[in-house]
Amino acid sequence: MHQPPQTQVPPVYHRRIGDIIVTCVSDGYLDAGITSLQNIEPEEARQILAANFRPARRASVNCFLVHSAGRLALIDTGCGTYLQPSAGQLLNSLHALGVDPAAIDTVLLTHVHPDHSAGLSDRRSGARYFPNAELVVHHAELEHWFDDVEMYRMDEQDRKHFFHCAREQIEPYASVIKTFRGEADIFPGVTSVPLPGHTPGHSGFMIASGGDGLLILGDIIHVPEIQVTRPEVTMSFDHHPALAASTRRDIFADVARDRLLVAGMHIDFPGFAHIIEEGDSFRLLPEPWQYQL
Repeated sequence: MHQPPQTQVPPVYHRRIGDIIVTCVSDGYLDAGITSLQNIEPEEARQILAANFRPARRASVNCFLVHSAGRLALIDTGCGTYLQPSAGQLLNSLHALGVDPAAIDTVLLTHVHPDHSAGLSDRRSGARYFPNAELVVHHAELEHWFDDVEMYRMDEQDRKHFFHCAREQIEPYASVIKTFRGEADIFPGVTSVPLPGHTPGHSGFMIASGGDGLLILGDIIHVPEIQVTRPEVTMSFDHHPALAASTRRDIFADVARDRLLVAGMHIDFPGFAHIIEEGDSFRLLPEPWQYQL
């Protein structure tokens, strides 16, 4: 008797950028409410989500492999075991793809938040999930998340959720951390792009090869259905909300003008899209699935 499938195929998707292959590897998704949204009335946020067939806010969690010049990098590491069971699937997805975590020689972080950096290490043993990788992160991220003065400005829950998690995950890599500032060449074909506001060192990554380009947006977009058309909408956990909103509008205008392909950690899997201007606002156009590389 035929048995119908009970689970999805682990989601991975490849995209060629010149001579570089970028692979979106899903870590799963997170469900959340709308109380963290700022500069928008809750009822309006609910209406926008409903109009987009979203009964609630659901955020994809995407990570990206970069295959370049015979090397392999991973951009962000997902949620590990710190958040919801619907996330933390990165290692399973890598296994399904046939990628040994030991083969990854560089881990790049857009920033240090638990849905981006909590998949670095085993929280029980402290072992690094990527034993042969150097960790590359903006210097301001380390300065902030390892600053006790900043930590004790937060309430106990935020200290545990953000600061303690960051330290548990990053400390096993202490001997192999490499930091950068501003725009820097940090991996073959990959340049850091300052995207200030969300965290002290929040950065995107420009991937360029053979005349093709892709901008990894990090957390410029948390809620695509709302923040693309309403870039002034910020999140309660933005470090500098006004700056985050200004950066979002500026980068949307830049990629729309340049017709640049983008990818986001919280754009629905596989996360590749274009952004176009529409009047005084913007619209997200997810890139159609491509079978061939």
